[in-house]
Amino acid sequence: MLDTERIVVCCGSGGVGKTTTAAALALRAAERGRSVVVLTIDPARRLAQSLGLTTLDNTPREVAGIDESAGGRLDAMMLDMKRTFDEIVLAHSSPERAQALLDNPFYQTLSSSFAGTQEYMAMEKLGQLDASDEWDLIVVDTPPTRSALDFLDAPTRLGTFLDGRLLRVLLAPAKAGGRAYAKVLGAGIGMFTRVLTKVLGAQLLTDLSVFVAALETMFGGFRARADQTYRLLGEQGTSFVVVAAPEAAALREASYFVDRLDADGMPLAGLVVNRTHHSDAGTLTAERSLAAAENLDEHGEHPLAAAVLRIHAERARLADREARLRERFTSAHPDTPLVEVEALAEDVHDLDGLREIGCALARVE
Repeated sequence: MLDTERIVVCCGSGGVGKTTTAAALALRAAERGRSVVVLTIDPARRLAQSLGLTTLDNTPREVAGIDESAGGRLDAMMLDMKRTFDEIVLAHSSPERAQALLDNPFYQTLSSSFAGTQEYMAMEKLGQLDASDEWDLIVVDTPPTRSALDFLDAPTRLGTFLDGRLLRVLLAPAKAGGRAYAKVLGAGIGMFTRVLTKVLGAQLLTDLSVFVAALETMFGGFRARADQTYRLLGEQGTSFVVVAAPEAAALREASYFVDRLDADGMPLAGLVVNRTHHSDAGTLTAERSLAAAENLDEHGEHPLAAAVLRIHAERARLADREARLRERFTSAHPDTPLVEVEALAEDVHDLDGLREIGCALARVE
């Protein structure tokens, strides 16, 4: 996948190592000779730390310290949704209209905190990166919740927002203008607007109307670009990687992602189960280990050995529980490829740790 694909999207619930997986895939692809950029939409800053960068922002930054012997390179960036929105406004509006929109209080709220804006801007940024043709591979790290796939719905959701009846009413003053406003609106709508004016205030209603009018003039371009990026995600050259932990809740989320991708016709590469546990002493069951520890305790011998046996018993039980959960997932999704990454002794915080994860993903000993 890393040698052939154009886009790899990592998705999964929070706390499962998704950001680390995305960084490890990007690093491995770069050290195999490809020009790679990894885009994180996760608000956490772990990606910058693991890549040895002091900060990440909306501009791709080259990662130092990678093995460039194969001719590859790695850049990393973090989505800044407000800055991305501002860039779109400046690129697709006249300077005067752009400044008016940037100064509008409703735009400032929408561009920084409105639900769904982050996912929509992720579509915009992914489209920009793809259109630049600067990289062979784009690795996308998505938000750490079930909304990780909401960027697939971004064009429809924003369209529904702008096509809503309330916003149509609020748009009427800007479209009609001045005295014509009273003629355009019927009595019922006029009464409704007067109520809004009393509740919100005349200036606030005017700001909202101007904002909706300005945004509407740009929305056609928004929707067209987002639709184009959506189609790109379903085409050959794109793969989705679902990441989960060996826990019941995380694997339920993984099942949701797999079913959703299948319903949308998106190409699924497989499931990564992170931080799994195994025991090399397979014949020493948890029961036998605990019995041996109790026997040592009764005789007052080898307390350290007894403690180790109890730790082994706990690990063996954990491995058995994880195996049952994994089997439950595979029985429900028998056609989904699965790879396990064993839990490391410490958190990944540098390129060497990412390389170790990359080898585990590739099943390289």
